[in-house]
Amino acid sequence: MNGEEWQVVWFTAWVSALSTFVILPFGLGIAWLLARYQWPGKSLVETLVALPLVMPPVATGLILLKIFGRRGPVGGFLHNTLNLEVVFTWRGVLIALGVMSFPLLVRSARVAFEEVNPRLEQIARTMGAGEWRVFFVITVPLAARGILGGMMLAFARALGEFGATIMVAGNIPGQTSTLSLAIFQEVQLGQDANAFRLLGVSTVLAFLAVWTSEWLRHHRRRPK
Repeated sequence: MNGEEWQVVWFTAWVSALSTFVILPFGLGIAWLLARYQWPGKSLVETLVALPLVMPPVATGLILLKIFGRRGPVGGFLHNTLNLEVVFTWRGVLIALGVMSFPLLVRSARVAFEEVNPRLEQIARTMGAGEWRVFFVITVPLAARGILGGMMLAFARALGEFGATIMVAGNIPGQTSTLSLAIFQEVQLGQDANAFRLLGVSTVLAFLAVWTSEWLRHHRRRPK
């Protein structure tokens, strides 16, 4: 592999990892609310969270483009107040990857939270622990394997994202080109050997992420 291909691999890996950590606090918060409480509008939130899994990625990308473009509500605000561009930059890649992988993180974390025995949390409360302390000292450690598994699935999904990314960030060499976009471009150019090299790297990274997630799921600590 040449330097340009390694740059694509490195960019895809770090922006996928960063997107996973960016969505982590939001994903954990929503997963915990869905797992622990019944409240008006819960089914609507569940549906909205799951939408990126069933909508065409290009459609999701178009929505993000309208929101984060210069004329969009968020993109316009960022451009006018902070002179910050999102569309056709690495920030656009970050947002696209985060949105597309968010449902997998929430789903896995929610299952993990549901497996935590509420009695353990209640015991901590009776001993004077506040809700935040209960969450970080009791709930999260007991659900840690499921949360880590969800993070690995989100990372794997981000590695392979294509449709939303190309809508929001385009395919700018050296700036927004990810593995999936680079593979598509090499195939379009008839450079099959280059495409298969990138495919091999993409497959190895995705395999390791999914294997780790499955290992964590099968070895998840069961509450006593």
